[in-house]
Amino acid sequence: MTGHSFPRRVVSLVPSLTESVAACAPELLVGATDWCSHPEGLDVVRVGGTKNPDTARIAALAPGLVLANEEENRPQDLAALRAAGLDVLVTEIRTLDQALSELDRVRTRCGLPRPDWLDAAGDAWHRLPSRSAELTAIVPIWRRPWMVLGRDTFAGDLLARLGVRHLYAEHAERYPRIPRAELAASGAELVVLPDEPYRFTADDGPEAFPGLPAALVSGRHLTWYGPSLAEAPEVLSAALAAAR
Repeated sequence: MTGHSFPRRVVSLVPSLTESVAACAPELLVGATDWCSHPEGLDVVRVGGTKNPDTARIAALAPGLVLANEEENRPQDLAALRAAGLDVLVTEIRTLDQALSELDRVRTRCGLPRPDWLDAAGDAWHRLPSRSAELTAIVPIWRRPWMVLGRDTFAGDLLARLGVRHLYAEHAERYPRIPRAELAASGAELVVLPDEPYRFTADDGPEAFPGLPAALVSGRHLTWYGPSLAEAPEVLSAALAAAR
């Protein structure tokens, strides 16, 4: 990038971006959130959660770049970081193609070569045959209260590419709260239960939808954009097939 220096110290406020940078140049990372669980053993300063980062601690780390996301991080926290004089790169990711593009933007801004896993991820998803929705599903992401995937979500785009249309794809909200009784009577053919952000398990989730096949899926493969994208089509397809 002509006329632009590359950062030598990076703080990431997004688990997916933390893993992505660590997969390319772990030495760049000096800080990450408490939720940045990959790669395992990442030895950096922890700066709080995605929704409540310690902006003073981040500023004290003197990063050349802070990585953020418009959905995961709050505008007021990003404004505070900018007010402290920090360079904040904010990503927006609501589709697979956006994810691939934004990941390329992040690695370019960090001065990193294009990683093999990024091309592998694009190839893995774009090799999938085009298909219309084969199943209609509800996709809870939380309970107490029940919340589901709504419109314009990254996870919804991935599921659509795998032949699953989630029932609330046209809802006005992106993550609406829906009463369990309404979900149970929705007429869906499948319930897809990821293990994050709420950790649904075989013993916590399927019992709320008696008679409905339940696909227990890896939340990292459904909601993270990074190295896991390369294997996500195979992993998610296997979980969906097992439910059917």
